[in-house]
Amino acid sequence: MKKQAELGLNLSTRRTRKAVLLDEMELVVPWRELIGLIAAASPVASTGRPPFAHETMLRIHFLQQWFGLSDLAMEEALFETPLYRDFAGLSGTERIPDRVSILRFRHLLEEHQLSLQILATVNSTLAAKGLLLKNGTAIDATLIAAPSSTKNSGGERDPEMHQTKKGNQWHFGMKAHIGVDADSGLVHTVVGTAANVNDVTQASALVHGEESDVFADAGYQGVAKREEAQGIEANWHVAMRPGKRKALDKATPMGRVLDELEHVKASIRAKVEHPFRVIKRQFGHVKVRYRGLMKNTAQLHTLFALSNLWMARHRLLQRAQG
Repeated sequence: MKKQAELGLNLSTRRTRKAVLLDEMELVVPWRELIGLIAAASPVASTGRPPFAHETMLRIHFLQQWFGLSDLAMEEALFETPLYRDFAGLSGTERIPDRVSILRFRHLLEEHQLSLQILATVNSTLAAKGLLLKNGTAIDATLIAAPSSTKNSGGERDPEMHQTKKGNQWHFGMKAHIGVDADSGLVHTVVGTAANVNDVTQASALVHGEESDVFADAGYQGVAKREEAQGIEANWHVAMRPGKRKALDKATPMGRVLDELEHVKASIRAKVEHPFRVIKRQFGHVKVRYRGLMKNTAQLHTLFALSNLWMARHRLLQRAQG
């Protein structure tokens, strides 16, 4: 078997998909604003070893989200992968954060609700560039699985997670409810609940109040009549139930108009699926990593902030180059 060098293959200049992703994120993440958030909430150490730089820890935290790494896996990856060390700004002679340092940084974010502020800061940056318009909102929810096994130290499943039936299958875990900009598909609001919480009960929490129209699937039927939605002035555009739409007589003018209206609503509503695909397929977040809704919802805020940057990266890069 011939070696690669004998075949004339030069792989030294090939850029992997990970390298491309990190190069793009290097340019589109608003580092200065986010580091300012972290610095304002970080305690000042008076004794002991000097802490790692805020930027280093934030970059490591983002690496965990992009590549689905636990604290231990992240520590090991920093030792094994030069690409990750370079992105985090760690030279070969510097000490590398261990799993405890990575854990403490995540606890800092949770304690001060910085993940929510990260999403707000990213969205402020996108809005300033004209990428987040807020004229309309599409809402939806997705299930995120949690370990159903009781083979742990407590001998029980996470009490804050619940099971629910979707179709003919039972699922155990939580729900991520999101409100997205109907024009760009970028996420502006995130709510985390147990899986058995009905989608329609969270609808009013997913609007920001500035939109004129809200789009939702048939699971949100009756939302406009709910007490918590009475103060919302937007027009609700909720899909027909599948059976009712199927029964439309498309041979009549009214039937054709109603069917076409459902098609338009569905095309707008489809944008809410893109962020779910990004965090689940691109970032690999298909199962909760922590116990409790608070920690997992905090992670969702960070994931959707990063998904917004990922979805808008081409437009951001074009503007930077222009």
